[in-house]
Amino acid sequence: MEFFAPHGCFEEERLTGACFSVDATIQTNLQQPAHSDNLNDTVNYQQLYDIVKREMQRPSNLLEHVAGRILQALYEEFNNIDNATVTIRKHNPPLGGKVGDASVTLSK
Repeated sequence: MEFFAPHGCFEEERLTGACFSVDATIQTNLQQPAHSDNLNDTVNYQQLYDIVKREMQRPSNLLEHVAGRILQALYEEFNNIDNATVTIRKHNPPLGGKVGDASVTLSK
């Protein structure tokens, strides 16, 4: 998922925003939806995207904080998650040199 969002330790970063990528990996038992073909029996990708989008729009100083909020929201919304991992990459971070991205990965 890609977003333009207001995250960073510097006020200018939060004012101007930056480009981010988010990967969310969820482990869950898929036996029921494999047989039922019913969206209510699995993790709804649209709902997952909406959760990530909502949390990405809330400004934070740290990517760790954003990733933690996303994980918390996923567990609150989906009761069938066994494990989840979120990786957030900030593209072209302002570090004083050429850097492709900075990233964090959190699992719960």
